[in-house]
Amino acid sequence: MTTKPLPELPVSAVLPALSEALGHGNSAVLVAPPGAGKTTLVPLALLDAPWLGTGKIVLLEPRRLAARAAARRMAELLGEEPGATVGYAMRMENRTSAKTRILVVTEGVLARMILDDPELPGVSAVIFDEFHERSLDGDFGLALALDVQGALRPDLRLLVMSATLDGARVAKLLSGAPVIESEGRAFPVDIRYDERPAGTTVEDAIAKAIRSALADESGSVLAFLPGQREIERTAERLAGKVGADTDIVPLYGMLDGKAQDAAIKPAPAGRRKVVLATSIAETSITIDGVRVVIDSGLSRLPRYEPASGLTRLETVRVSKASADQRAGRAGRTQPGVAMRLWRAEQTAALPAFTPPEILEADLSGLLLDCAAFGVADPMSLAFLDPPPAPALNEARLLLRALDAVDEAGRLTEAGVSMRKLALPVRLAHMVAEAARSGHANEAAMLAVLLTERGLGGDGADLERRLMRFRSERSPRATAALQLAERLARQASSPSPFWGGSIREAERGGPSAAPPPRLPRLAAQGSLADPPHKGEGGAGALLIHAWPDRVAKARGERGRFVLANGSGAMLDAADPLAGEPFLVVADLQGKAQNARITAAAAIGEDDVRAALADRIETGRQTSFDRDKRAVRVRETVRLGAITLSERMLPPPTGAAADRAILDALREHGLSLLTWGKEAQTLRQRLTWLHRGLGAPWPDMADAPLIERLDDWLLPFLSGAASFAAIDPGVVSAGLATLVPHDLQRRIDTLAPTHFDAPSGSHVPIRYDGEWPVLAVRVQELFGLDRHPAIANGTVPLTLELLSPAHRPIQTTRDLPGFWRGSWADVRADMRGRYPKHVWPENPLLAAATARAKPRGT
Repeated sequence: MTTKPLPELPVSAVLPALSEALGHGNSAVLVAPPGAGKTTLVPLALLDAPWLGTGKIVLLEPRRLAARAAARRMAELLGEEPGATVGYAMRMENRTSAKTRILVVTEGVLARMILDDPELPGVSAVIFDEFHERSLDGDFGLALALDVQGALRPDLRLLVMSATLDGARVAKLLSGAPVIESEGRAFPVDIRYDERPAGTTVEDAIAKAIRSALADESGSVLAFLPGQREIERTAERLAGKVGADTDIVPLYGMLDGKAQDAAIKPAPAGRRKVVLATSIAETSITIDGVRVVIDSGLSRLPRYEPASGLTRLETVRVSKASADQRAGRAGRTQPGVAMRLWRAEQTAALPAFTPPEILEADLSGLLLDCAAFGVADPMSLAFLDPPPAPALNEARLLLRALDAVDEAGRLTEAGVSMRKLALPVRLAHMVAEAARSGHANEAAMLAVLLTERGLGGDGADLERRLMRFRSERSPRATAALQLAERLARQASSPSPFWGGSIREAERGGPSAAPPPRLPRLAAQGSLADPPHKGEGGAGALLIHAWPDRVAKARGERGRFVLANGSGAMLDAADPLAGEPFLVVADLQGKAQNARITAAAAIGEDDVRAALADRIETGRQTSFDRDKRAVRVRETVRLGAITLSERMLPPPTGAAADRAILDALREHGLSLLTWGKEAQTLRQRLTWLHRGLGAPWPDMADAPLIERLDDWLLPFLSGAASFAAIDPGVVSAGLATLVPHDLQRRIDTLAPTHFDAPSGSHVPIRYDGEWPVLAVRVQELFGLDRHPAIANGTVPLTLELLSPAHRPIQTTRDLPGFWRGSWADVRADMRGRYPKHVWPENPLLAAATARAKPRGT
């Protein structure tokens, strides 16, 4: 029960309606703008609700900073310290006790609590604060809570609170829950625009705007930048260029809790503060004294790329809702000013809301948790926005590759081991695998290092960062080391991770500050040991998390190709740039030229040993055009990486014949030696197919290549060289494509030669649309019928030649030529070739293949 009167804030006016809604039903939606007081007053007001009984209220916050701030503010209103009536629990902090009745947690904790015990014993209400941020953990937590409420706990109260969300849409998801709206309390904010000039960095523009604001306005300044790098660069640009009474304070997720808390405290009397923040400061917290907001208009959001399996931080334009939230920070405690570094008309083009994370995120963790909950298909749960099918399919493939789920989507033994670790699935797999070989401590350290950014520095070499991390003794590093110890212990313990830590505290067990265990670890020689290469080194551990991100050096120093086919690079001066193999844990930028931001070296032997089941040995057959021979190369590959290759002896027998056919399929029929006989047969059959169709075979390249097994393979001799294939093999093979009953008709319909009246055996060409007979005109003397083939149905095209075999006339009507053009031809030719016969009437002359006899 509350003992102190609560302050009067805008949300106070709707607390009776909210109490009535939850008294008569089990769900409600509260829409209240920033500054209304919903985060702190609503949970405290509900402590007196009759339906609460002895149960507790769980309040979900999207960020650790907001969770700590909310718990401390509520405890302050009760005249207590966090850990009594109001406590909080998150990844590396736990301030709870048996007295705790309001438990503030980060969103991922609720899913853990439900999965550990779906009945949520001892919990009477769950409040989802700032639900408009639409984090994946928030959406999943609500879906699980609705499932629990519907199947096991109809008495469980669910309250969704938001500043900008469409309350009616959420109410529909909650089976028509009442929507209660509260007025906000905001002072006027003068919104101004000052577009960042093209070519000016965001750090320079923000620094300039801050200096101008400090000169022209009173109060403290809150500046929004996309990320840590921009914050640090802006701080450098402001160093020594602001008044001595002004403090420059960063605020981003990688800071430890103490530094974050210091950033949101009001500036001491007589001093001003400039807070350089990411979007972490958009909602949930109030920074006292701030009356000037400077907004870069940029935000850095995670974007998952299913094709590469990578989640990248992408700098994007903020949504209109986020821009309004940011501007509202200037009017929380007094009238203020918001300076936006873009043109006013660009605001209308901003997206209305930031896309829900569930539409952009890696869903492997969600799918693993669903499997643990007994839900094979997440689409059966009630999501405000259902998870996209392609991302779910990619998540299934990953979990199957990690052996976390079976083909039916059920949790495997390996999946159980992974699920009890509060880590992303890849890192959970790494720690679980390391536990089997006695390296759980090292893997847990590495997992914490990767999930708690900033520990051990920001260099790319994770081995070096681990060394620094082991020697750090800041409060954040100490908490991280304790977390690593718990994770290592959990990797071989059957008890749930979150359930144990929170529930032990509720029974009066360990609570706010467990005694440091680092001295004991050092004595055991585990987490405090110096890093090493080999089995327990960072690279050998990471390979169990990212087998698809093993990287091999290629060409220029610092350039690598990943097993998944992506390209990546390091600065040539980085010590890792000279390593032959890496395992890459994090990249930024485009898939084919991404910058490696976290990796560890690994030996090729370790790669081969760890990923033996993924390494494929293949044989590639190639054709040496100079030697007209088949060559065989054996390659050992891990995805897109070639680990080794060697030349093998040329194949023989059936393998050689197959290699010959493969080379023909790849390079074409020109590799064969086409003798004159084969060429002529192909041309004759081509003409017959064109004129008569099937069953005369098609002699074009494509159908011949398609039927290599039918006409060429039976005639090959097992040699891997085209020089060993006799030209007669080709013509013999082609002939087999002609049906047996037609083979005797080939010479009848398409003869190879024409018997001229002179007695010459003149070849017929079939290389054009019509068959062509090129013959000297004297050899046709006395012929009064035009030469024809195909039983006399197809006239040959005659190329009539001079004695020097030069064309003098083309005709398809020889009798007509004798009667007409011959006279002109004769007159012309007699002078040129006087030694040959040129009769006036060729029909009466004797055909000859010779010149006139001597003396005539």
